[in-house]
Amino acid sequence: MTDDAAKIAEAIEHPIVRPKRRRWMYIILTIAVLYLLAAYVVVPMAWKFYAHRHPSFDDNPRITTTGDHHPGDPLNVSLIGTEDQIKTIMQAAKWFPAAKLGIRSDLKIGVDTVLSHPDDEAPVSNLFLYGRKEDLAYEMPVGDNPRQRHHVRFWKTGNDDEDGQPIWMGSASYDERVGLSHTTGQITHHIAPDVDTERDHLFDNLKQTGDLSENYAVDGFHKELEGRNGGGDPWHTDGKLFVGVIKAVLE
Repeated sequence: MTDDAAKIAEAIEHPIVRPKRRRWMYIILTIAVLYLLAAYVVVPMAWKFYAHRHPSFDDNPRITTTGDHHPGDPLNVSLIGTEDQIKTIMQAAKWFPAAKLGIRSDLKIGVDTVLSHPDDEAPVSNLFLYGRKEDLAYEMPVGDNPRQRHHVRFWKTGNDDEDGQPIWMGSASYDERVGLSHTTGQITHHIAPDVDTERDHLFDNLKQTGDLSENYAVDGFHKELEGRNGGGDPWHTDGKLFVGVIKAVLE
């Protein structure tokens, strides 16, 4: 074999990789390794951590019910914390506990409505979840007449998050006027259709207290994005559930 033929054979068997080409091979290999690490290690671990830290709401109801088993208002908020923590943060957010229904409170809200007197503790009608009425109810008056007000009801779910803190589900809506129920003809408050606005308002108030350690939205909580409550009032939503985790120690 001639020297030229030997050189050609050697080049075929052991090709020379030029520095520039070798550099590009290293870059491509590095990108491939980083992609594999991100897609198959980092992201799955991050998702497991997120799922571990954030409880699932898949098994929770989406709609409350009235006492006569009609659909009530939609659930759109959740708080994680003890009952005392909820009472503390709601007070800090300037929301007032609603009085229990009864002859005295019913007469008082009737008189206050007619005479346009403010009523910070006007009662709310009972709605039901998990087979019982709300555990806590709060309101924020608007002006000097209880015809209009912000209000929210909370139910303890019986489930805890990973830190052992109770999970509460809530329904926030805005009473825009007093009138006759579209279904029963009884005197009742009628809610504003856009329940998301009230959800947002409540969480704006809660965040301003500085007592939430975390807040986030659960997308797609509601699959049905519109409906009517027991009083026949229409409602609509973007489907999100707002979740707030109350700080373990409130300062």
